[in-house]
Amino acid sequence: MSNRLNGSETIDRARSFIYNSARLLDRMRFAYHFEHGSKQKVIQALKPYQNEDGGFGHALEPDMRCPDSQPVTTEMALSLIDEMDGWDSELLPLLLSYLQELTLPGGGLPRATTAVNRYGHAPWWETQRDGIPSLNPTGKIIGLLLKSPFRKPLLKKEWFQTNISFIWSSLEKGPPGDYHDGEQWSVFLANAPDADRAARYYGVLDEWLGSPGVIERDPLAEGYVQKVLDYAPTPASYAHRFVTTDEVNLHLEELQRQQQPDGGWPISWPAVSTAAEQEWRGYVTINHLLTLRAYGRL
Repeated sequence: MSNRLNGSETIDRARSFIYNSARLLDRMRFAYHFEHGSKQKVIQALKPYQNEDGGFGHALEPDMRCPDSQPVTTEMALSLIDEMDGWDSELLPLLLSYLQELTLPGGGLPRATTAVNRYGHAPWWETQRDGIPSLNPTGKIIGLLLKSPFRKPLLKKEWFQTNISFIWSSLEKGPPGDYHDGEQWSVFLANAPDADRAARYYGVLDEWLGSPGVIERDPLAEGYVQKVLDYAPTPASYAHRFVTTDEVNLHLEELQRQQQPDGGWPISWPAVSTAAEQEWRGYVTINHLLTLRAYGRL
């Protein structure tokens, strides 16, 4: 009974924060997930972030205040479309056109373009030159598109195949370097067109996930670290097999304790600006609620 009561209080406080302080996009996400809201309203709230070239900008990724289309910002848009199962959205045709134009001659998408440097951005987004392919975000973008209803027609496109070839070559270079690389690996491998080839790389991913220090087990660890629930936000997450039930419960309890007096959750990295911090807080608050619900805590 106490868990149910605590869960009810958790979501009531979060609701207050979302409607008082979160951007429209995250208010619509909250309504969709917790109040029988409309998927279409989430897509409509996402639409203003899309540029005429089909890519996404305008600080959809709050650490990147650049209005120009950016690969990572477009990755976030695709993730939200996937979250909504919004693959029938009118945003997709232009988005695919942008990705085709962005694909580099040897395959791969850049991590960011130098346009990001002209606006406020987190230091890790500083970009020295254009035209450098990167597994992040190519792996996840292509993985999500392979998961989508567009899979079969896209597999016939040359630009799409060059990206797949680039990803396989990138995986051949060694295990993931960090959490973000690991996400690129897992999303691509889960949807890869060659299951037998993917199985070989799963061995590398598994060894990396099981290595000491990769998944932060301490729920009180501070700073920009990725913990148990980052790797396993739901019981269906691939990395869930690398954590114990006790670890999950410990992190769930700490996650609920970290809810702030205003009902939202904090971020664990330095914000670019006050606006960026508030935008991130709305986004992660909904993600945390989804995790708590997935584990039966709401």
